[in-house]
Formats: sequence, structure tokens, C-alpha cells
Amino acid sequence: MERWTGRVALVTGASVGIGAAVARALVQHGMKVVGCARSVDKIEKLAAECQSAGYPGTLIPYKCDLSNEEEILSMFSAIKTLHQGVDVCINNAGLARPEPLLSGKTEGWRTMIDVNVMAVSICTREAYQSMKERNIDDGHIININSMNGHSVVPQSVVHFYSATKYAVTALTEGLRQELREAKTHIRATVSTGRVLPLCWLCGWQRAGKFCGAEIWGSLFVCFFLGFLLLKENYKSY
Repeated sequence: MERWTGRVALVTGASVGIGAAVARALVQHGMKVVGCARSVDKIEKLAAECQSAGYPGTLIPYKCDLSNEEEILSMFSAIKTLHQGVDVCINNAGLARPEPLLSGKTEGWRTMIDVNVMAVSICTREAYQSMKERNIDDGHIININSMNGHSVVPQSVVHFYSATKYAVTALTEGLRQELREAKTHIRATVSTGRVLPLCWLCGWQRAGKFCGAEIWGSLFVCFFLGFLLLKENYKSY
């Protein structure tokens, strides 16, 4: 991890779950982490915890509504001004709405597309441009996906969500091809696992069932730090 010390990572959806776990781990390994979410209260608390623990890195909370392109562009502009740019982009933020194909609300579909597809695409584009203009040739773009992006389960409430996650699979493959055409060593990775949206986790917790977003986050961190350290992972390009 030495080559990443002091470099800048953007983690979207960093307030809870996988995003919070990844942000903490990167700060622990000496990176400057910009953690964004619609509400930054929990990120600010996490930043204070990291500072109290004496971690060598820094967590910088940033409030950003990823369904709003202007806010995303403003965030990247601020990162450029304050920290030069992004070296690692982790597109972690995602959401699900229980909106079936035959009876779902258009607003719910549009919200999932805005966050799960459009925000990933915009952040990817801006992160790549940030790396390119600074001649960064060893950056990393990581898209957190789901098993629902590889198989359609017989549950109507997740079918549209699954479609957005299939889009993430396609976007990452397309990104791989475009990076190869650009003859760059910037890497694109898709992390696939049983990622459970927070709204479902909270509902299941209230139902008395055990669900731990932090457990999933910790597992992902192990894989993520592994391929940064060993330069290998199960689907990296």
C-alpha cells in the first residue's frame, strides 16, 4: 500500500455499510479519502473516530446528492481545488426501491437509474478525466455491483433494481474496453457479491433477522486491499 499513501480516493455512499468500511480501511492505510453522501453526519463521526485512532490518512466528508449532476461536478471541482484530483474512485452508492415492472412507480425507477447508473457513469468519467489531466497512469476505478447484476431472481420487487445492476456490469466492461483503447494502465474493477441495499437491511433488522452491512463491508475491504497490495483480483482489467 506504500504507493497509495497520501493519494486521494473518492468513496461514494460513505456514510454507512460497505462505503463506511472501505473509507475507514483506506484512511487506516494512509490515503486521503473524500467520503460523500447526501447526509454527512455519520461521515463526520467516522472521520473523528479515524483521527482519534491515529490513522495516518484523512477522511474528508463531502455532502453530495448523486442524483444531481451539478452537485457531482461541483464535488469533483472542489476535490481538484483542494486535493489536486482523484486517484481512486469507488462507486459504492446505490439504492433500491420496491417497484415491480408491472406496477412500479416511474419516480422510483428514475431514482434508481439516476443513482445506480447515471451517477456511476458521471463519477467514472470525471475521475478518469481527473487522472488523465494529471498524467496519472496507475489509477483505479471500482464499481460495487451485486449478484442481481448477473442473475434475475424470481422476486418482482427487485427486477428493476436488477436491471440497473446489469447496467453496472455492462458499464464496467465497456470501461475496460475504452481504457484498453486509450492504452492506459488505469484499471477498472467490478466487485460482485450479495450487496444488500440499506433500506432492505433496516427492514430485516426491524423484523428481528440478523443483517450486518458492516460485515459485508469488511469482507469487501479484504478483497479490495488484497488486489491493491497484490495487484490482482477476481475481475480486474
